[in-house]
Amino acid sequence: MAAETSLLSRQAARLADYRFALRLAEQGKVVAVGDGIAWIEGLPSAGMDEIVRCEDGSEALVFHLGSRRIGAILLRQGPGLIAGTPVHLTGRTLDIGVGDACLGRVLDPLGNPLDGGEAPRVSARRRLEAPSPPLVTRDFVTRPLVSGNKIVDTMVPIGKGQRQLLIGDAGTGKSALALDMVIAQRGRDVLCVYVLISQKRAAVLATLETLRRHDALDYTCLVVAEATAMPGLKFLAPFAGCALAEGWMAAGRDVLVVYDDLTTHARAYRELSLLLRRPPGREAYPGDIFSLHARLLERSTCLAAAHGGGSMTALPIVATEQGELAAYIPTNLISITDGQIYFDPQLFARGFLPAIDVTRSVSRIGGKAQHPAIKAEAGRMKLDYLQFLELEVFTRFGSRLDPAIEAKIRRGRLLRELLKQERLAPLSPEQQMAWLIAFNAGRFDGLTEAQASARLAQLLAAFAAPPLALTATREDWLAAVDKALASP
Repeated sequence: MAAETSLLSRQAARLADYRFALRLAEQGKVVAVGDGIAWIEGLPSAGMDEIVRCEDGSEALVFHLGSRRIGAILLRQGPGLIAGTPVHLTGRTLDIGVGDACLGRVLDPLGNPLDGGEAPRVSARRRLEAPSPPLVTRDFVTRPLVSGNKIVDTMVPIGKGQRQLLIGDAGTGKSALALDMVIAQRGRDVLCVYVLISQKRAAVLATLETLRRHDALDYTCLVVAEATAMPGLKFLAPFAGCALAEGWMAAGRDVLVVYDDLTTHARAYRELSLLLRRPPGREAYPGDIFSLHARLLERSTCLAAAHGGGSMTALPIVATEQGELAAYIPTNLISITDGQIYFDPQLFARGFLPAIDVTRSVSRIGGKAQHPAIKAEAGRMKLDYLQFLELEVFTRFGSRLDPAIEAKIRRGRLLRELLKQERLAPLSPEQQMAWLIAFNAGRFDGLTEAQASARLAQLLAAFAAPPLALTATREDWLAAVDKALASP
């Protein structure tokens, strides 16, 4: 009864305040529609990135302003959308709900659930297109991001707030490493956003099941634009994932966001641009493709303590063809990011997994964020490994080698065997420290590759529940390593 009384009082107040007046509103109409694009006439006040609503319930995003008509990318397309459908301005820009309610969920780029559940009950919203944090709010990258991978954590380390590119041919393990890194964040107070762009539904389900099987969904949100989605949703997917991650970063949290992958994103943007009759540039991509990805990736950073102290680490993935690093989109992304991890198809074919080519992989920031203890053990490892790869070439000619050179080659081959790692088995920093000390102390010397692999597995199992902290002395670590290797 009280609710009815309150409703009647509100209606009476609205009627009392109502005044007859002339109200003007623009109304356009759809001229043509197709391929995820709508051409609209009669909305001279429309602005870029404004949402327009059609009377049949469809929604579109203004993406091109012409002298007589505007071009809009469809966000929702109803069955009744045809030429002549009236269109109205909304005055809104595209945003997405952010917050902890999105964890464990599968969302589309508009924030709608794809997992059959209710819409997330969010308390805040963020724009998909937002400026990157200004320089005065940023801080230096000083904290390591644990990847769980032996090659990455020792030779190509990544810091929280870094942008590290995963690049290589299709099917060489880029997504597998990204999933490993997401799983490695369990229990480390790092939230994750995994963006899947133009992936088949089977691939989306496989990713979802992998994360669920390893208890990683509790701190992960999936943003999905399937292969059958409209081009506009594929274009918006990474920006939606970035907005979600920004919400947590602004709240002082550490976030890892994976864009899988930006090659298909660039193709979706090229498709939209060509449909909207924008001038094509190199390889038919629009001239602002570099700016597009720069706007996205520049939003990843580490904020200063005065601004919350949160961080967003970005892992963009890009595919090459026949290992061509000098292609247009790969070179653009290499110049934007802070380093790259290159996956070599020849290493993959030889069974060296993960197929990371150390010679062409680099991290321009992560070494400054690497834990001092691990950095001390892995300091010269990359240089020694690169020297071994060069020396190994001479063995193909069958020439006699100096004993010191032969010893370096044997040790390099042993290290290559130890660097192999099964997928979905990330290592803790303590396990990384254990095998590094064992290798540097010569505990694997004189063993065959099979024996070294068996001893490594024994060592890692012993340090699954680490008996020491990384801050312990090297003598204590060496004693713990010897004890683990001596046990049957």
